[in-house]
Amino acid sequence: MNILRLEQVVKSYGDFRAVDNVSFDIPKGVVFGMLGPNGAGKTSLIRIITNITKADSGQIWLDGEPLNSRHPEQIGYMPEERGLYKKMKVGEQLTYLARLKGLSAVQTKEALAYWFKRFDILDWWDKKVDELSKGMQQKVQFIVTVLHKPKLLILDEPFSGLDPINANLIEAEIRELARNGTSIIFSTHRMEQVEEMCDHIVLINKGRNVLEGRVTDVKQRFKENLFSIGYNGSLPENLPGADRFFIQKNNENHRLTVQVAAGADTNDVLRYLIEHGVQIGSFNEILPSISEIFIRRVNETVGN
Repeated sequence: MNILRLEQVVKSYGDFRAVDNVSFDIPKGVVFGMLGPNGAGKTSLIRIITNITKADSGQIWLDGEPLNSRHPEQIGYMPEERGLYKKMKVGEQLTYLARLKGLSAVQTKEALAYWFKRFDILDWWDKKVDELSKGMQQKVQFIVTVLHKPKLLILDEPFSGLDPINANLIEAEIRELARNGTSIIFSTHRMEQVEEMCDHIVLINKGRNVLEGRVTDVKQRFKENLFSIGYNGSLPENLPGADRFFIQKNNENHRLTVQVAAGADTNDVLRYLIEHGVQIGSFNEILPSISEIFIRRVNETVGN
């Protein structure tokens, strides 16, 4: 089951097509990375999904229903540019925004009591937003985004401005929400965070999705038959190109990085080394990082 489905979505601003026939599915209960360089069309897509703007054409379904005016109450959106009222007290502001999201007075009181205690910020209730640090404001913004228990949570650079301790706190909450069934769109330029947190990704470039799938499947798709071998002993002088089983790429600190030739068996590599007196300590496949795949696919589509 998918929480969100997009089919052939198009959005233009004058002669500029910001979203160009984008289609992808987001399964329920996953952390889904929406990636792309600046100006790729991610923000335009998010604005369409949240009903801030309308698509020119195409279809969007949220939890099996065509996207409609009621759905924003089921979505939580934390934009990169935060939207808190600077001169308003934290408690008053969160109460006001909770009621706008459809919570009753009782539900609002219960939700705020839960989150203020969970984040240990009970003494912030009467502070004005502009009295808080950027990181503290970020925590308030996160509460605003999740207090109505949305089905779909959209987080745009959620760790911006956070110190490592609070970044870990927010990360733990994101993981907990996903475990409890919340579907999360995670938009960031920090690829190491994508590696750590995302189950699936879509890469948007020039308004089009140019790559999508499970993170593990995507990494397998772009692998280059690279292997890391830890060893003891001396390598044979004629190691490179031995029967074209592999090509030496790097050799330092008793660790050899090799690229196995197309059609060759990795066991032949190990057998060759052992026959030449090399003791094998470890043998691991090297998969490309999401950052490397991102750069490669963006560069491949630059002229398209």
